[in-house]
Amino acid sequence: MCLTVSSLQSAWAVDGTSYVSTKQQKGSFALAAAGKVAPLYASAADWPGVLRAAKDLQADVNRVTKLTPTLSTDKAPTGKEVVLIGTIGKSPLIDQLIRAKKLDVSGVTGKWEVFVNQVVEKPLPGVERALVIAGSDKRGTIYGIYDLSQQMGVSPWYWWADVPVPPQKSLYVAAGRHTQGEPAVKYRGIFINDEAPALSGWSKEKFGGVNSKMYVHMFELILRLKGNYLWPAMWGNAFSDDDPQNPALADEYGIVMGTSHHEPLTRAHDEWRRYGKGGAWNYQTNAAALQEFWRGGMQRMGTRENVVSIGMRGDGDEPMSQESNIALLEKIVADQRQIIAETTGKPADQTPQMWALYKEVQDYYDKGMRVPDDVTLLLCDDNWGNIRKLPKLGDKPRSGGYGIYYHFDYVGGPRNYKWLNTNPLPRIWEQMHLAYEYGVKQIWVVNVGDLKPMELPISFFLDYAWNPNKIGADQVAAYTRQWAAQQFGEKHAVAIADILAKYAKYNARRKPELLDADTYSLATGEWATVVGEYQQLLARAEAINQQLPAASRDAYFELVLHPVRAYANLNELYYTVARNREAAKAGSSTANGFADKAKALFEKDADISRQYNTLLGGKWNHMMDQMHIGYTTWHDEPANKMPAVVTLSPDKITAAREPSTSAPTANNQFVSIEAEHYTQAVNTSAITWQRLPDLGRTAGAVTTFPVTAAPTAAPSGTSPHLEYRLKLAQAGPVTVQAYLAPTLNFTNGQGLRYAVSFDDEAPQIINLHTGMVADNGNRPWEKAVADNIILRTSQHTLAKPGEHVLKFWRVDAGVVLEKLVVDQGGVKPSYLGPPENFPKATGTKASTTEPKGSVGKR
Repeated sequence: MCLTVSSLQSAWAVDGTSYVSTKQQKGSFALAAAGKVAPLYASAADWPGVLRAAKDLQADVNRVTKLTPTLSTDKAPTGKEVVLIGTIGKSPLIDQLIRAKKLDVSGVTGKWEVFVNQVVEKPLPGVERALVIAGSDKRGTIYGIYDLSQQMGVSPWYWWADVPVPPQKSLYVAAGRHTQGEPAVKYRGIFINDEAPALSGWSKEKFGGVNSKMYVHMFELILRLKGNYLWPAMWGNAFSDDDPQNPALADEYGIVMGTSHHEPLTRAHDEWRRYGKGGAWNYQTNAAALQEFWRGGMQRMGTRENVVSIGMRGDGDEPMSQESNIALLEKIVADQRQIIAETTGKPADQTPQMWALYKEVQDYYDKGMRVPDDVTLLLCDDNWGNIRKLPKLGDKPRSGGYGIYYHFDYVGGPRNYKWLNTNPLPRIWEQMHLAYEYGVKQIWVVNVGDLKPMELPISFFLDYAWNPNKIGADQVAAYTRQWAAQQFGEKHAVAIADILAKYAKYNARRKPELLDADTYSLATGEWATVVGEYQQLLARAEAINQQLPAASRDAYFELVLHPVRAYANLNELYYTVARNREAAKAGSSTANGFADKAKALFEKDADISRQYNTLLGGKWNHMMDQMHIGYTTWHDEPANKMPAVVTLSPDKITAAREPSTSAPTANNQFVSIEAEHYTQAVNTSAITWQRLPDLGRTAGAVTTFPVTAAPTAAPSGTSPHLEYRLKLAQAGPVTVQAYLAPTLNFTNGQGLRYAVSFDDEAPQIINLHTGMVADNGNRPWEKAVADNIILRTSQHTLAKPGEHVLKFWRVDAGVVLEKLVVDQGGVKPSYLGPPENFPKATGTKASTTEPKGSVGKR
C-alpha cells in the first residue's frame, strides 16, 4: 500500500509515491502528533552501522518536528506507538516478531539489501502499534531508516547541498508494508577523482585534509542515496594509509570500498611512491617487491567489505610498456589471487574482485586475455559518457558478472572537463539502459570528480541503478520534476526541473572547457541564438530565486542558479569576443566596446565563482576553484586566462557600425528536421521506434527497442524505418546529413549502421564508426566527443522537385538519431546545424502491410 502525498516537500520515491503524510489515515502510525514523537528502539546486538543510522533518524525527526525521540538499545520501549529497528538475524526483537508471525518478511529474508517498513498492530505486550523497520542485512536496515527520513522530508542532500528541511507538526506512516525490493545492480557507487584544486582545497581548509572527518559525510550521503560503493580520492591521497579511521568508519557505516582501475589489491596509487623504495612499477623486473606491497594491502583490508581490483596498468594511470604481454598479465592476476587466498584464509573466489577493461586493457581482453569466472569484468565508457564495450549477447553467464565504469568528469584528451555538470539525464539513461539490457548488473560506478556540482546526475545514476525498470525513457523528465520537488517543494518544481534539464542540455552541446569564440557561427546568427537561449534560461532562474523562501536560496544557488549564471556568462563572454574580432576585422568602432565588455564578463566569471565559494560563510570555499577559460592543450592551466581581444587605435577605425553577421538563409534549398518529428514510424512485432525525449543538442532523439535485437541485415519494404514527408524545390543532387548521438561500437563488430533512402530507391547503408577508434589521437573520435555528435552524410539524386518521402532505416540497435538535414546547396556552416524548418507532420494512416506490426505516428 502506498499513499500519494503532496503536503510533504520530500514525500517522494523514484516513482513519485509516498507512505508518510501530515494527515492521519485509517490504521496509520503516528510518528509525530500532538507535540509528541514515537520513541525509537534498536538492539545493542545489531550492526554498529544500524545503530548509527538510528541516531540519524533521531536527528532527522528533530529536523522535521523540532522534537527529539528517545532512542534506546537495551530494552524495548512500551507505550501506545513505538518504532522498532533491526536486522533479521541480528536483532532478537525483530526475530521474535517474525517467529510470532507479527512481521511479514516474505521477499526480505536472505535477500541483498532489502528492507520492509511495516505498521504492526499489537507487536508486543504494552505496545498498541509499532512501525517496524527491518532489513535483510546491515544495509537493508540502513536503507529502511533513510527511506523513512526521505519520506519525512529530509533530502539526502541536506548537508551536501544545504537543502532545507520543511518543518511539520505531524507525521503519519500509512498502514501496510512499504519496501523497494532488491536492487537490480549489486554494487552502486561513485569515484572521487581529479580532486585538485576543488575538493582537495576545500577538504584541507574544512577538515585538515581528505580524511575521515570529511569522508563520514560522504558515506552518509551514499547510503541516503541507496548507494553502497566508493572509490576514494587517490591523486596524492591514500585512503587507508592517510587516516586509519577511513576504512574502519567506511566498514562501520556499511560502505563497500574499492580502488580505482589501476590500484590493485586495495593499494592506493600514492602508496607505491611512499613505500615502493624507489623500485620500478614493473612486474618483469620487480615482482617480489610488488607482491610484498600488494600483500600488505590485503592484510590491512582484513574482513572489511571490499571489491578488490586486480590486474595491472602502468604507474600513474598509464598503459604498461609495449613489452608487456598477455601471458605476463595473466601471471600477474594468478599471483594476485594467490595473495588474496593466502591473506584471507579462504579461496580467492570468495573475495569479490574486479578487473577493469579500461583503455588499452580492453585491447588485451579483445586479444584473448581472460581472468577467472568469479572476477567481475568492469567495462568502461570512453571517459565521455559513451560505453566502449558490452558483453556479447548469448555468451555463457559469468559468476562474477559485469560492471560499468562511467564518467561525469574527466582529466584527459581531447580536453579536461571538471567545472560544471555537463551530463544530461536522457543520455545517461540511454547509455545505462543499454548496459543493463546487455546484462551489466554487478557494479555501476561513476567518476564524479569533486562530487559537487554533480548532485542531480549522482542521484539519478544511483536511483536508476536500484531499479532501471522504474524509470523509462519517457519518465526522465518526471524524475527531474520529482527531484526538484524533493529539494524545493512542489510550487516551483516543474519550472526548476525544466531549468535543470535545459542547462545540462546546453552545457553538453560543448563542454565549457572546449568552448571558444569560434564554436558557434556568427554568420548564421547561431551565436546570438545560443546566447539568447541561455539569457532566457537565466531570467527564469533569477525570477524563481526571488520567489523562493529565504531558507531555500542557498541550495537553489548551488543546484540551479550558479550553473546557469556561470555558463550563461561564459557563452556571452565568447560571443562578445567573437563580435570583437569580427568588428576589428571590419575596422568598426564597436570593436573597442566589445573588448571592454569581454573583459568585464571575464571578471564577472570570477565574481560568480567567488559568490559560490563564499556562500554560507565559505562552507564550500574552493569548490569553484577549477579553471575553465584559456586552455591551450588538453590539461589545466594554472589559472583562467582572458581570451585575446582586439582594441583598435583611432587611426584604424574605418566604420561606425558593427558589421552585419547574419546572412539571409536560403530556406528553400534545405530542409532541417528534428528526428522526433517523423511523419510515420514503421515498426514490426519485434522492433519498435522509441522517442528519447530531450536527448541531444537541440530537441529529442529516436532509437529502436529492444536494444538487444539482432541487426536488420537488408533494410527494405516494411522493415523498421522512419518516414519524413517533405517538399523540395528542385530536382538533382541532395545530401542527407544525419546527426547522431556519439554512441560507440559497443558490440565490437564492424560498426553500428543505419540506412537512408528517398521514395522507392534502394537504401544506402552508412556506418557510424568508419575510421573511429575511441582513443586519444584518433581525430574522428576526438571530434565526435568534443562536438557531442557524429555527423554522417549520404548522397542522393532526385528526378523531380515536389513531394518526397525521406526514409531512415534501422540496421543496428543502439543508433540514436537526433536530426536530419536535406541539403540542396543552401546549408551554411554552423555548429548545431540549421534550425528546424520542417513543417510538423499531422500523422498518416497506419501501415497495413504487416498485420503483426504496428505504426506509431507523431
